[in-house]
Amino acid sequence: MLKHGILGLLNYDDKTGYEIMTVFRDSLNHFWTAQTSQIYRELQAMEQAGWIRETHIPQTGKPDKNLYAITPAGQEELVRWLRDNNLPEGIRSPLLMKTFFLGELPVEENLAFFRAMRDESVFPDEGKQAAASADFYRQAIDHPEKAVYWMLTIEFGRMYEKMQRKWCDYCIRTLEDLQHKQDKEKKEREP
Repeated sequence: MLKHGILGLLNYDDKTGYEIMTVFRDSLNHFWTAQTSQIYRELQAMEQAGWIRETHIPQTGKPDKNLYAITPAGQEELVRWLRDNNLPEGIRSPLLMKTFFLGELPVEENLAFFRAMRDESVFPDEGKQAAASADFYRQAIDHPEKAVYWMLTIEFGRMYEKMQRKWCDYCIRTLEDLQHKQDKEKKEREP
């Protein structure tokens, strides 16, 4: 998936590895994370596959840079991937896997876990910064109408975060009820 994300970015215009990482940090990071080392590894593999080409640019007074551009074969691969409707089936979520087994920990710890998760926010400003980044990049590409899809992605993220907070509230209420019940039973057993 990372390679297709990079192809998508390079389809807009040529970029250095640093510029690709910046776009990931500013916009794609809301739903897909990538380390700098992963990006450079993918760039090498994509160049070997013939999907991109690298141009070395010498600079005076600062380090040389490498500029990456998508090739026709890379554009074909991007379009092939976009048309591929075979998304992974089911949900693979580390969060849900962990939640499934949280019964091994004390309720107090799990309450703290869900409270902390509820209070964390990818969109602390309700997506305004992400929308501003999308608008900035929209102005930099030849086909600004493509930014509509960026906004659809941002809206998904905002709605997902809202659902996750609501789910955390549900988990907290459920665990508080469980804790209350356990405390009551413990008190009843005491002489």
